Amino acid sequence: MNAITVHHEDQDSLQRASTVQPIDQLFLAMIAMLIAVGVLFVDSSSMTSVSRPEESIQLSKHLIFLGIGLVAGFVASIIPERLWIMLAPVIYLATLALLILVLVPSFGHRVNGAQRWIRLGSWSLQPSEIAKLSVPMMVCAYRLRYRDRLSSPKFVDFVSIALIGGLPVSFILLEPDLGTSLFICSGIVLVLFLTGWPKWHFLVAGLLCVPMIVGLIVLHPYQLARINGFIQTWTNPAEAPYQVRQSLTSLGVGGLSGTGLGRGWQKLSFLPEADTDFVFAAVGEELGLLGTLGVVLLWCGLYLTGQRMLARSPACSFRVVTGTTILTLLIFQAAINVAVVTAMVPPKGISHPFLSYGGSNLVMSLFSLGVFWSLTKVDRTAEDQHPTVQERHDFEESIDESPSDFIDAAAEF
Repeated sequence: MNAITVHHEDQDSLQRASTVQPIDQLFLAMIAMLIAVGVLFVDSSSMTSVSRPEESIQLSKHLIFLGIGLVAGFVASIIPERLWIMLAPVIYLATLALLILVLVPSFGHRVNGAQRWIRLGSWSLQPSEIAKLSVPMMVCAYRLRYRDRLSSPKFVDFVSIALIGGLPVSFILLEPDLGTSLFICSGIVLVLFLTGWPKWHFLVAGLLCVPMIVGLIVLHPYQLARINGFIQTWTNPAEAPYQVRQSLTSLGVGGLSGTGLGRGWQKLSFLPEADTDFVFAAVGEELGLLGTLGVVLLWCGLYLTGQRMLARSPACSFRVVTGTTILTLLIFQAAINVAVVTAMVPPKGISHPFLSYGGSNLVMSLFSLGVFWSLTKVDRTAEDQHPTVQERHDFEESIDESPSDFIDAAAEF
C-alpha cells in the first residue's frame, strides 16, 4: 500500500513539474511572434530589384540558423540550475579561448577592417556574441559564491571582477568592437547592482571610465565620425550619414499603416543592411507605425512576463540575477537597435534580436532564452520539491575557496 502511495505521489510530482503556467505560455507566444516577424522580414528584405538565387539561399540559411538556435535553446532549457553554476567557469574559459583565436590571422576573418569572426567554411562564428552571456554569468557565479561579501566586497573581489570582465573586453576591443565591449560592461554592472554591490562604487567607476571612453573614441577616427554624423542628423540632415537618412526615409514612407508586406521600395538597393542592422526600418516601411509599435509592445510584454516568471524565485539567487541579466540585455539590445534606426543615438552596427538575419546572434539569443527558461522552470513544481531558501543559503555558504570543492558541492546539491 505504501509503495502504491509513493508511486502516485511521484506521478503527481512529475505532473506538477511539467505544468506550464499561463504566464509561461504567454512568454513563449511572444517569442514565437518575434521569430515569425523576423522570418517574414528576412525574406522580404532580401528581395532586390532583380531576382537573384541568393534571395532564397539567404532565407534558407536563416531558417537553418533558426533551427540550430531552437535546438540549442531546448537543450539549454532542460539543464538544471545547479549545472549552470558548474558550467559557468567552463563556458567562460571557452569564450576566452575563442576570443583569442579570432585575433589569430590564420583563424580570424576580417570584414570592413574588423576581425570579429571565425570562418568555418561558408559559415562564420562571432565569439563576442557568446561573451554577452558567458561573462555576466561568470560574474554572477563568482558573486553568489561569496555571499557573505555581497554588500562589503574585499580587495580580492575588485581584482577578480576586473579580471573576469577585463580580459574578454580587452580582446573584443582589439577586434575592434567598442559597442559590444560597452554592452558586456553594462551586463557586468547590472549583475553587480543586482547582487548588492555598494552603489557609490558605480559612481566612482563611471567617473573613471569617462576619460577612457573618450580616449578610445579619439584614437579611432571612425568612432568620432559616427558621433559627428549623429550631430549632423539633427543639425544638417542633408549631411547626415547615408544609412541614417535612408532609415528615416523608410519610416516616413511607411506612415501609419505601411506600404504592405513585401511592397517596400527602400530595400531595393536604397536602404543599406535592410535585412540585418536596419530591419526595423523595413518593418516601419511595410507595416507602418502600427507595425513598429507592435514590435516594441512585444518586447515590453516579453520583459514584463519574464519578470513575473522570475518573481516566483527567491531574491538575489543565481536564477534571479542571471535571468534578469539575460532578459534585460536582450531587451537592451533591441532598444539600442531601435534607437539607431530612429537616429536617437549615433549609428552603430547592432542587430535586432530575432528580427535580423544572422547566425551567431540568432543562435545565442535563443540559447540565452533557453537558459532563462531553465532558471524559471524549477519554480513550476510544488514548493516541497525545492530546497528552501535556508538550504540554498547553506549550500552557497558551504563552498570554500577551492574551485574543485565548489564543483563537488554543486554536484552533491
